[in-house]
Amino acid sequence: MRLALAQINTTVGDLDGNRERILQAIAEARDAEADLVLLPELAVTSYPPEDLLLRPGFIRAAEESLQEIARETHGLVALVGFPHFDRDLYNACAVCADREVKAVYRKRFLPNYGVFDEDRYFAPARDCLLLELGGTLIGPTICEDMWQPGPPATDLALAGAQLLTNISASPFHVCRDREREEMFATRARDNACFVAFCNAVGGQDELIFDGHSLVLDEEGHVLARAPGFEEALLIVDIDPADAVGRRLRDVRRRALARERGTEPDVPVVELGDCRSHDDRIEPFLAERLSELEQMRLALELGLRDYVVKNGFSEIVVGVSGGIDSALTAALAVEALGADRVHCVSMPSRYSSEPTRGDARRLAEDLGTDFRELPINGAVDALESILAESFASREPDLAEENLQARIRGVLLMALSNKFGWLVVATGNKSELSVGYATLYGDMAGGFALLKDVFKTDVFRLARHLNERAGREFIPATIIERAPSAELRDDQLDEDSLPPYPALDRVLEAFVEQDRSREELSRDGFDPDVVERALALIDRAEYKRRQAPPGVRLTPKAFGRDRRTPITNRWIG
Repeated sequence: MRLALAQINTTVGDLDGNRERILQAIAEARDAEADLVLLPELAVTSYPPEDLLLRPGFIRAAEESLQEIARETHGLVALVGFPHFDRDLYNACAVCADREVKAVYRKRFLPNYGVFDEDRYFAPARDCLLLELGGTLIGPTICEDMWQPGPPATDLALAGAQLLTNISASPFHVCRDREREEMFATRARDNACFVAFCNAVGGQDELIFDGHSLVLDEEGHVLARAPGFEEALLIVDIDPADAVGRRLRDVRRRALARERGTEPDVPVVELGDCRSHDDRIEPFLAERLSELEQMRLALELGLRDYVVKNGFSEIVVGVSGGIDSALTAALAVEALGADRVHCVSMPSRYSSEPTRGDARRLAEDLGTDFRELPINGAVDALESILAESFASREPDLAEENLQARIRGVLLMALSNKFGWLVVATGNKSELSVGYATLYGDMAGGFALLKDVFKTDVFRLARHLNERAGREFIPATIIERAPSAELRDDQLDEDSLPPYPALDRVLEAFVEQDRSREELSRDGFDPDVVERALALIDRAEYKRRQAPPGVRLTPKAFGRDRRTPITNRWIG
């Protein structure tokens, strides 16, 4: 049997564009003489459609689009994800062949944790389905169905399935590909089945789908692996009869069948014969990516898709000569090209000559448009307006934040005038403790580094330079101590613990939900713990107003971490 896994990048709500992509993938699979092609979960609508699924007109349009796809499907079998209404709404997989929908499998396990809320939209199903193609029994599943260690995979295997297919929209976090491979290898071994996993790829608001589609044999060995963070059609030849041989040699599954008393009653849909293949395709096995390379590719894919799918052509970044804005601009150039990135420096009386020079040099090295808009006049004007109200008060954060907010106003003015998307430059460390100004440096339509700790900002900057073989980001920017430059001789460490110590506490508290007492027992510096925890939950109201940004970790601000703003729990 020749399998094709179509790892495609769809757009939520773009039913016409998604259908065109699906049909193109089916045609390419047919040209490759595939017998079976897999498309991702909810490929017809893209994932996740969220509250679009509450609109009956959207569901009807998705069903109509599926029927058009089925009418164009011939010469092979296609498994296509779509929302299916049958007295209730289901997350479903259509079995398309001979220009019609032959059967529908409905997802059994609905994830309702982390970034998922499928219980809000779908009903769970209980039925299983087997497909017979060329004498091989195939058990279709959808995403979460195979993250469960038992049914439906075990029921399908007991009913005779030799190949388990899993169409999926599995969101990315760093090293998620390793976790999936380990899980699917276990399912393949436990059920003595080949496994074909087809994942979506692309960015959808905060979420990234990384691809990394897989085919594994019945012993859990990876036969083929698609690349990450790009579209691909993975073609692989398998001999599912190998699974039968293993089952005859390893009879432990019979004990489970005896324990249940009866074999699962699973209907079988006949789909005809496979093609005769004279040649055997050498399977493609993409190399695994390092942690930093995964982060880089995810950030670039997330930004590119957010810009393109939302109809922007160009972006603007406020560059200060600091590391965060430098990394943001560099990633933007990699993602979009230098001609679509505008760098704007907005120095004040507190901006040093080295940082002003580095902002200009960064833009020159990246090849972007650069403009300098000094803000001293605007600061003086606002301070004059506020002078009577601020009389008898010493300068403090209010005057510092005026500068940040003037910069936000200028960037938004450029956005309004030219249609550029403002990309904010703040990182996860700053956002965690509220070291950011509402309507100032937090202003923008997308926050690229929102889920990147400050220590990882430095690592990524060095990684980009190593990869480029030159100073893509000037070394002086990487080596300079971080400073907001909102007052004389200011450093971030005047207000915050050192970033290496702070980030370790933030990771434990924010991502691992460790309590104050547990952090103390874990040996963290008590002073860093007290300072960090006092700031984190106090800043929740700021995070609620932050732009969306690429999700890189299992616990990102936004969809993953939902802490009340009004909250007196201090533990």
